[in-house]
Amino acid sequence: MEKSTHTTEYDLVRAELKAAREGAQLSQRALAARLGVPHSWVAKVEVGERRIDVVELCWLLGACGKHAPLVLAELGKKIVAVQARRQGRKGRSA
Repeated sequence: MEKSTHTTEYDLVRAELKAAREGAQLSQRALAARLGVPHSWVAKVEVGERRIDVVELCWLLGACGKHAPLVLAELGKKIVAVQARRQGRKGRSA
């Protein structure tokens, strides 16, 4: 199994976080201040240098004014679609 941070699925998570931050019109520094973390922490999350867990994901979304369960539901649909496409490619080559 590959590391999750090096997958298309994790790219979707990072893109969702960045979109949430930008949609809230927050800089990385402003979001970091809301979360009580260094701004480099937010930057590292967004570029994939730092892995986050589901609780941290919810904190980040909440700090951006997003309702985490709704965002996670949509994100889950996108991840399932990526996995289905991947399975489809494997099925064709077999």
